[in-house]
Amino acid sequence: MLYAGFMSAALPPFPKPEEPDGTPRLLEVGSAADEPCLRADAARNRARLLEAASELIAEHGAAGVTMEAVAAAAGVGKGTVFRRFGDRTGLLTALLDHSARKLQGDFLGGPPPLGPGAPPVDRLRAFGVAVLYRSAEQLDLQLAAQPEPTRRFSHPSVTALHTHVTVLLRQIQPEADCDLLAQTLLAYLDPALIHHLTRQCGMPMDRLETGWLDLVDRVTGTQV
Repeated sequence: MLYAGFMSAALPPFPKPEEPDGTPRLLEVGSAADEPCLRADAARNRARLLEAASELIAEHGAAGVTMEAVAAAAGVGKGTVFRRFGDRTGLLTALLDHSARKLQGDFLGGPPPLGPGAPPVDRLRAFGVAVLYRSAEQLDLQLAAQPEPTRRFSHPSVTALHTHVTVLLRQIQPEADCDLLAQTLLAYLDPALIHHLTRQCGMPMDRLETGWLDLVDRVTGTQV
């Protein structure tokens, strides 16, 4: 199943229904520095820079994406790239935003079983499979764009996934510490682990998919 995409002591309160009535809201994954409405010329520059970065990744892999190389490929000054994205991690993160928003749109408002309308355990199974294949397709980029350890788990895209998994777990196992269980499940979907298992250990993706489904069933006590 290939995912078609270009991601305290007291438990925080969560709303009873996961999605409110009406159109589901897309969780924010962009950086705080992103402007909600860019000027036309700034938007064109941003699109040109992202297109140049995408072409560099296609030709040379994520290692070939430097601020200097992107600026040269886009025909702008290096300062323009730094002003728009802050640093290399910010640039790579911007490249991942589209697929992260696509994934969020699918699990918030897409068709079941990934989206609303299926039993929560079926949604959790579908969620992990989608993330696995999305990560495998973008593995070099995801590894290069990972924030430093002190910001890794607080990044908006990561907290969005954690919130979703926690909500599903609370619907399945309301008596469990779902906040920590969600971290355990998400650790299985970590891009660095997927890299190790697929590229260093040679495991096929269908084995990882089967492992995810087995892990969900064991954690939730819902073996099929």
